[in-house]
Amino acid sequence: MKIFETVKQSVTARQAAERYGLEVNAHGMALCPFHADYQPSLKLDERFYCFGCHASGDVIDFTAKLFGISPKDAAQKLAEDFGITSRSPTEINIPKRHAEPRPDLERLCISVLRDYLRLLRIWRLRYEPAAPGEPMDDRFVESCQMEETVNAFLDALIDGTPALRERVVGMLLKDGSIYELQAYVERRKEEPSYAGKYQPCA
Repeated sequence: MKIFETVKQSVTARQAAERYGLEVNAHGMALCPFHADYQPSLKLDERFYCFGCHASGDVIDFTAKLFGISPKDAAQKLAEDFGITSRSPTEINIPKRHAEPRPDLERLCISVLRDYLRLLRIWRLRYEPAAPGEPMDDRFVESCQMEETVNAFLDALIDGTPALRERVVGMLLKDGSIYELQAYVERRKEEPSYAGKYQPCA
């Protein structure tokens, strides 16, 4: 439906959150209204992602979940609350508050991927089997599986064409993947015995 696309192109999840009473800090984080949150775990920009309960989606998903209504009702509510009509988004006078410029998003992706690559290389050296046939530590296996992929993403972001960089950033931002990876890396640094695996951007 046209109203869905018009709303999503006109209002960010952060704008909706602020309109509906959430306090968003300078880093785009807020207390998540979808679970008992005691420190900001909800990341808000164009979309939203919670590191605590893993709720995620676009502005319509956010509004629907916040008010317990259908996506259609959420789209209509946003249109009413933000004065959106069926006109083209370029004709709607709604400021894009707090929208992050693309260079900032690229820098975020590069920084997180570099941190993850550094962790993988440490694991490759630290947990390499001492002898053939010895059971392999999950961290060593993950480093072998993911290092090439992470390097490919970094090469694309650093040396790729503008169009390629934009595609990669979009892929990493989809469903909050880059924020999830950021939290994962920090957690693994603090919990060296953690045995889980993470597959970003599958």
